[in-house]
Amino acid sequence: MEQEAIALASHADFSMWALFARASLTVKLVMVALILASVWAWAIIYSRTRDYRAARAEQAAFEEAFWSGEPLDQLFDQIGPSPGGRAERIFVAGMTEWRRSHRETGAMIGGAQVRIDRSMDVAIQKETESLQVGLPVLATVGSTAPFVGLFGTVWGIMVAFIEIGQTQSTSLAVVAPGIAEALLATGLGLAAAIPAVIFYNKLSTDADKIIGGYESFADEFATILSRQMDAS
Repeated sequence: MEQEAIALASHADFSMWALFARASLTVKLVMVALILASVWAWAIIYSRTRDYRAARAEQAAFEEAFWSGEPLDQLFDQIGPSPGGRAERIFVAGMTEWRRSHRETGAMIGGAQVRIDRSMDVAIQKETESLQVGLPVLATVGSTAPFVGLFGTVWGIMVAFIEIGQTQSTSLAVVAPGIAEALLATGLGLAAAIPAVIFYNKLSTDADKIIGGYESFADEFATILSRQMDAS
């Protein structure tokens, strides 16, 4: 029996597909889940990278127009009530409240500065939530995928030892296929987790920088409006 087992093991296929095909149902489900998690993570990485690049470009273009010396009312009219850019939406939120705070006589309604700040804070919060969509998924994949893969490995090794007991052979040629199938789950878990962790840290930093730029602009814009209110 041992000779037959060794002969069969020596001709075993160790390709990725063969290892997956020979694995038990539980290990297969673990591998499929890890592959789907990896695909999902890479889709989020691509989407966030593209969106952050566009947000930085839009922010730079808007701030160039904002600091060009063009009157704020004229810039507001050019952008319109439905801006497409994130920085523009923050600006429009402040300008909309600024105009609403004027009486028909031109006098300012009391508490205008607080309402303007609050309007821009709400707009920044909305943009923050939009920018951070998907990042919790990357964090979850990065923290849980290795353990899910380890579970698949432990289960696969357990099945392998059961088969060893049935064949009554501890030869490496008999043990190797089952162990290789089990370790594939850990490999897939690490393959899903490592990029997720790396890009989560990078994208979180990028998002914080973009949001910090919005907050700095809102503070500067609020200062300009406060100066105009004091002058009037």
